[in-house]
Amino acid sequence: MVDQTITIPKEWKASTLEEVVLKASTGADAIKRAPIVNLDTGIRCLRIQDVSQKKDYKNWGFTSVSASDFEKFQLKKGELFIARTGASIGVNLIINKDLNAVFNNGLIRLRVNNKSIPEYVSYLLFSKSFKNYILSISQGTSTQPNIQIGALLRFPIMIPPISEQHAIVSVLSSLDKKIDLLKEQNKTLEATAQTIFKEWFVNFNFPGATGKMIDSELGEIPKGWRVEKISDIFEFIKGSEPGAANYSNKKLNNNYVPFYRVQDISQYGDIPNIYVEEKLLRGKIFSPDDILISLDGTIGRVFIGGTGGHSGGIRRVVKKHDLIKKSLIFCFLKSPKFQSNLGSFSGAETTIKHAGGAIEHIKFALNEDVCEKFGDTFDPLFYKAISNITQIKTLSTLRDTLLPKLMTGNVRVREFEN
Repeated sequence: MVDQTITIPKEWKASTLEEVVLKASTGADAIKRAPIVNLDTGIRCLRIQDVSQKKDYKNWGFTSVSASDFEKFQLKKGELFIARTGASIGVNLIINKDLNAVFNNGLIRLRVNNKSIPEYVSYLLFSKSFKNYILSISQGTSTQPNIQIGALLRFPIMIPPISEQHAIVSVLSSLDKKIDLLKEQNKTLEATAQTIFKEWFVNFNFPGATGKMIDSELGEIPKGWRVEKISDIFEFIKGSEPGAANYSNKKLNNNYVPFYRVQDISQYGDIPNIYVEEKLLRGKIFSPDDILISLDGTIGRVFIGGTGGHSGGIRRVVKKHDLIKKSLIFCFLKSPKFQSNLGSFSGAETTIKHAGGAIEHIKFALNEDVCEKFGDTFDPLFYKAISNITQIKTLSTLRDTLLPKLMTGNVRVREFEN
């Protein structure tokens, strides 16, 4: 039920998600009817990981489906998709245009009726109250929770007039558009830096290159360059392990700081839901422009834009020589060649990867002048990206603060005049 302590605007109606849903259904069987295939069929399949990892459409896997299944499960504009099982339960996505794609049975599809607009319902599903509700109705074992459609549709909501729904969406989407713009700008900045890094340090097509090459343990490298172990160039500082008993799901006071584990660094600037007392970290605090990399579990994740402490499965990477700048560290750690080497040298304990020892085996060809020039050129872009991440967090906080107030009528907006 909707919290009765909330004063409901007279034009609004307290109800449940079911009232604004025309149809709710699950997708095609992931093995028999919509399997992922290793060839371009022209039809993609939306899966839970595509939603939870916010993958672009072009990165969804291809599938082979019958014509009747394609018609039944095709993704259409305005449809909403919710992960119904697994660790990402409750994550959701709105489709902004018809796509040549289907969805599998790990997801629930919602089609909205004329009592609401899809974008408004999408923001309802993005709210903290929805996340809490999903946790309360999840069934199954602790490792495999799942959602029943009937329980999902009982999610309590308030339904304002359509005109006010449009106004609410306009306010929230304006913030999201600014966030998306900053994210796209950061993608461009990173792609530019990575392209030049590859040209200079992989293809050796750097300013002043003479074409003269010499043999090395890494193959041919330019004359005047040398090969070093990365452990002699960078320092990999291991994080702290304050123990789960000391975790808090909120900041109890100013002495508590965010604590990042490997699962918390999938997106730049993310803020974890775990806090620890700063004194337990023994001075191992990182800043927004510090560069982290995961070396346990999901190895190779590179993270910037956060602040606080981090676990032992994550290393903070710092330079050992003045000629190395942060943009060079970042591009090196993100480079496909390093990522591939990291995976190749990583040992395994059962199914969990551990790459702590890998850094002793990986080597890097470098030249002082080229390193310095790269840093001078791209450090400004690196710090611009950090600034953008800070703005993204500020805008996200504003949106998340406004969202519940707008959705309960605590803050009112009117339809904008043309």
